[in-house]
Amino acid sequence: MLKGFKDFIMRGNVIDLAVGVVVGAAFTALVGAFTDSFLKPLIQLVGGGEGVAAGAWEVRDGVVFDYATFLNAAITFLLTAATLYFLVVFPMNKLAERRKRGEEPPPAAPSEEIRLLTEIRDALLAQGRTPEQSRRALDDLLGQERQQGR
Repeated sequence: MLKGFKDFIMRGNVIDLAVGVVVGAAFTALVGAFTDSFLKPLIQLVGGGEGVAAGAWEVRDGVVFDYATFLNAAITFLLTAATLYFLVVFPMNKLAERRKRGEEPPPAAPSEEIRLLTEIRDALLAQGRTPEQSRRALDDLLGQERQQGR
């Protein structure tokens, strides 16, 4: 059970995901601080008012509609989404496009040795030998070649 867990953790995808989550959390905190420190006061200044009441409407019985906080959260989301799109999604889509166009090399043809071994196997099977007999005959043939220094 622990070996399976270790194999799971050591996969490249899991480590990449962990790094992505940590970087994403740090980036979200950075964007949140930016919007809280600069944009929310700007929204409150444009919205009028001073202090706590700025950027909020108060209706009867003290119910406050804090539209500045909502606008701040919306701007935070848009900035985070735009940055992730242009720094992660867009480059990955371009890479996938290149792969789809066939810029990756095609798989190599089988080597001459593999082709010859396939012909030998087919010839042995055509003689009516079972796969086990063919395997032994092939092993014997290869063993003789090794002994002769080929």
